[in-house]
Amino acid sequence: MRVTHVITRLIIGGAQENTIASVLGLREKFGVETNLISGPTTGPEGSLESTFHSHPGILTILPSLVRPVHPWKDLLAWQELTRLFRARAPDIVHTHSGKAGVLGRLAAQRAKVPCIVHTIHGPSFGPFQGPLPNFLFRAAERIAARSTTHFVSVADAMTQQYLAAGIGTPGQFTRIYSGFDLDPFLAAQDSPAERERWGLSPADMVVGKMARLAPLKGHEDLVAAAPLLIKQCPRMKFLLIGDGVLRNRLEARVRELGLAQHFIFTGLVPPNAVPGLLGIMDVLIHLSRREGLARALPQALAAARPVIATDCDGAREVCLNGQTGFLVRPGVVGELVQRLVELATNSKLRRQMGTRGQALVRERFSLERMLNDLYALYHRLLNRAS
Repeated sequence: MRVTHVITRLIIGGAQENTIASVLGLREKFGVETNLISGPTTGPEGSLESTFHSHPGILTILPSLVRPVHPWKDLLAWQELTRLFRARAPDIVHTHSGKAGVLGRLAAQRAKVPCIVHTIHGPSFGPFQGPLPNFLFRAAERIAARSTTHFVSVADAMTQQYLAAGIGTPGQFTRIYSGFDLDPFLAAQDSPAERERWGLSPADMVVGKMARLAPLKGHEDLVAAAPLLIKQCPRMKFLLIGDGVLRNRLEARVRELGLAQHFIFTGLVPPNAVPGLLGIMDVLIHLSRREGLARALPQALAAARPVIATDCDGAREVCLNGQTGFLVRPGVVGELVQRLVELATNSKLRRQMGTRGQALVRERFSLERMLNDLYALYHRLLNRAS
């Protein structure tokens, strides 16, 4: 079985980590040969391309496959993907992300690839953008759906949204949660040395947020809530993991509010540093307005840390309201303040939610389960195609 995956770029992010884990993990399955095509990785979000330095020959960088709409480069990328598929003759092309998802599926159809799979890591349309972009993205997804054998959704919410938009049919969707190596997260500890490294004391109440510093990720909501939170919990500190285009603006706003001593911007950190950072958090928050199912949520729960998340897309499938954390409405700062204060002042509740969350993640989010589910799906699809 030859499987070619395609993704737009390999920034540090959940969709990219999922794709890399799938490409490398499936190679360990009997009779599976995988490779990956990606566009170039640029910008402040970091790069995961170095993952493949110890796996030569697997990754192909396609310079014309860029994230912004660029008619000439998009045409070149479509032609080059078609050429590569014809040369490699994969049994399955499995696409990820918006641009690569559309161009990759159309190219795979032109190259007569027997089976074309697309993973929906997050919605390309929705209330987070205006009518014209929504119209265009829905139209592109409907066109690409005609070339799609099967969809993999990282959350049931993605299946529901795409079906409601008239994309695909119910039998074309399989939900496979985005698995990861649980062991480092299950072993996460509240290390005094790690706290000291980031200027945190043992007495500080650490609220973590792990996301690109980019629009729609909800950092502005946290900054707006911070003065009210610190008034009620003076020892509260905010640990922001990641980088992006909003960093300078966020840092400036924190200084204007006189709260610089309460915010720690870590910048980019390698994925293997994440368990240690989760270990020193008391709570993780995720305030995104657009997300399939944020990888940060199950990772925090694996570390037995409760979560607070906006009730957006797939968040409620892991942030079980009142059980593993709390759901809040996007942009409603008062709810965020209320729930964070509730957790900050109740260590027993934090432990109970963390324990429940850890049990849920053990059951649903192991890397082995994700790989087994993908492997079984590939076989079912190829058997139908034969």
